[in-house]
Amino acid sequence: MYSTTEFRKGLKIEHNSKPYVIIECQHVAPGKGAAFVKARLKQLETGQVLDVTFKSGDTVPEADVETKTMQYLYKDGESFVFMDNKTYDQVSLSPKEMGEKSLYLVENSEAMITFYDNRAVSVDVSNFVVLQITETQPNIKGDTSGGGGKPATLETGLTVTVPFHLNEGEFIKVDTRSDEYIEKVKK
Repeated sequence: MYSTTEFRKGLKIEHNSKPYVIIECQHVAPGKGAAFVKARLKQLETGQVLDVTFKSGDTVPEADVETKTMQYLYKDGESFVFMDNKTYDQVSLSPKEMGEKSLYLVENSEAMITFYDNRAVSVDVSNFVVLQITETQPNIKGDTSGGGGKPATLETGLTVTVPFHLNEGEFIKVDTRSDEYIEKVKK
């Protein structure tokens, strides 16, 4: 059980018999009346976000979740196959379970998979991934690396805006939180 005094960003709790992660919380002590905690919760199964107010001193159960670092092996038809590096158990996840995170996976990359009731409920990838450009417009003479950009399709199907000087076959670092180009990477 967690008390509201222990609330912090990233804490996994159970609210209304569902697993949630706290994405924001604010402890409020008004001049008059009892203190309370305003929390923004994200449901792990559906991604739904709720704003909930708890009285100071309330307790909530800890979510019975397990997070494992798993290696992405391959795509089998529609399913994404992952392997637990410790037990060598394999798990197949559907595109619905993967969500947008599938656009950042290349073979042998690692992901953090959270399980609730022995079922995968969320997938997290690292904040930065290195991907290869598979399709983009050729560089036009006179274009400079500063200012503006052009769309580029990466090996996973993700499309990002890159500087004009980049070409097909080159590797770039992408921020998975914002889908933004960070820098060119030599491989």
